[in-house]
Amino acid sequence: MLQIQDLSFSINGRPLFEGASVNIPTGHKVGLVGRNGAGKTTLFRLIRGELALEGGAVSLPSRARVGGVAQEVPSSATSLIDTVLAADTERASLMAEAETTTDPARIAAVQTRLADIDAWSAEGRASAILKGLGFDAEAQLRPCSDFSGGWRMRVALAGVLFAQPDLLLLDEPTNYLDLEGALWLESYLAKYPHTILIISHDRGLLNRAVDHILHLEDRSLTLYAGGYDTFARTRAEQRAVLAAEAQKVSTQRAHMQKFVDRFRAKASKAKQAQSRLKMLEKLTPITPPSEAARHVFSFPAPEELSPPILRLEGVSVGYGGPPVLRGLDLRIDQDDRIALLGRNGEGKSTLSKLLAEKLAGNGQVTRASKLRVGYFAQHQVDELELDETPLQHIQRMRPGEMPPRLRARLAGFGLMAEQAETVVRKLSGGQKARLSLLLATLDAPHMLILDEPTNHLDIESREALVEALTAYTGAVVLVSHDMHLLSLVADRLWLVSGGHVRPYDGDLDAYRDFLLSANTKPAREKPAPKAKPRATREDIAVLRSEVRKAEARVEKLEDMRNKLAKKLADPELYEDSRSGDLRVWQAKYAEVMDALDRAEALWVKAQETLDAALSAA
Repeated sequence: MLQIQDLSFSINGRPLFEGASVNIPTGHKVGLVGRNGAGKTTLFRLIRGELALEGGAVSLPSRARVGGVAQEVPSSATSLIDTVLAADTERASLMAEAETTTDPARIAAVQTRLADIDAWSAEGRASAILKGLGFDAEAQLRPCSDFSGGWRMRVALAGVLFAQPDLLLLDEPTNYLDLEGALWLESYLAKYPHTILIISHDRGLLNRAVDHILHLEDRSLTLYAGGYDTFARTRAEQRAVLAAEAQKVSTQRAHMQKFVDRFRAKASKAKQAQSRLKMLEKLTPITPPSEAARHVFSFPAPEELSPPILRLEGVSVGYGGPPVLRGLDLRIDQDDRIALLGRNGEGKSTLSKLLAEKLAGNGQVTRASKLRVGYFAQHQVDELELDETPLQHIQRMRPGEMPPRLRARLAGFGLMAEQAETVVRKLSGGQKARLSLLLATLDAPHMLILDEPTNHLDIESREALVEALTAYTGAVVLVSHDMHLLSLVADRLWLVSGGHVRPYDGDLDAYRDFLLSANTKPAREKPAPKAKPRATREDIAVLRSEVRKAEARVEKLEDMRNKLAKKLADPELYEDSRSGDLRVWQAKYAEVMDALDRAEALWVKAQETLDAALSAA
């Protein structure tokens, strides 16, 4: 059991913990949540004994092993598999001793202990963990020096998982994993045999891999049973009750104070006034819960272009050698929301770069003449000028705009006055990501390509990103390990596999099941529908919104169709000299009709989903 009693600790005079206490029983899997800067990582350092307590105590059972991922494994000539095997220091020590000891009694003791810890299956277990994190059999035999820092972080994670400490501390482990690795980690942690404490902003992981939520707020720790969604509902109910109670007490105090103020000077009422004054002193004010700071994103709206905004026909793309992707026949309209699925190394980022014109392909690529594309990838965050402020970054791209307008743009992405004047090296990871997203969308792109946009964003910021992408009127192409984000934003799935890109007919749950299975080929049949819980009022509101958006999309396309029909009704267009113009307008009309058919199908589907939810409510 992990016991934290009356913990107190400050950094630079700012208290992070004041009398914080919690008991976490052995075997519990706990997600640690709280606002950025609240002290979550500091708590990990206090548990590991890296920082001295100012007050209170942190205790663990004697001989309990604590493990975590502090940094990437060093670049060395040691193979990945041997690096992971060495992470279990007891096994490594016993194996070395077994090679050298000559004492019969000690040989017996060493062999018994090796059997107890299942040392002989160690290589198989280490290999399975590395495979789950994205390393095939060939890669496992390569030296660590062959891999970048992000991949060596995966090796470090594999090492600590293999060592199986009694208390496993993980700080944002999915930040350096792709979707496949994140889903595998969820499954692994759910079956982990010891205690876990994990800091994460991945809502899916916090719902599926943990059984309790530890909330750090107001310098205190509170343990809640259940996953994150259960915690969020409980917190909302508590806040509503506390807010109502605070309003009730405030009204009572105001009423009593009014009586006292009016009658305390009158002799006939002085006794009653004095009595109410005593009651007023006993009526302790209740502080209403402070609302979380509003996290916002505000994407500028692009003008509407005729569909499709991008078409690929027989396109191949690579990096000078054999093509990574080939035979691409794809179409993107401005109202598309597409998630790219596929195992690591299959070409998702390559496709993203092709769509964003960061890579040139061979074949027919047709883009709308006025198409603007916004592109966000994690490496762009790393390429920000560390000694410049966000304001200086945006001034460089908008030299003609006045500072108040530039500050308003920054505020639209949650970078307020203080952050606008802070050099980038002092900003948090989430603030840097916000700045990069702002720079990527500054020109109001018609298509926004996002490659792992949620790294370093907290849960509130991820929810704000979902809202912004839902309201955004351009096309969205997403690569992300955040299943929650994908499920709320994407309405089309493309599977990148075997050098090809094709529509995936299943849903995200089917894809998750495939990744966690031993199958070599994803099932393309949709699974049998699961019994769904009764829709809440929030669910109904979301579905109504989807119907309204689908209806508005149909109305826009009908307006475009009518304008094109009017154009095609012009007799002059059919003169021999204008045969080329006629073909162009007829092609546009055909494209709009095709888009209208798809939009009407989406409208019907959205309405059917709403009707089903209403009938079940």
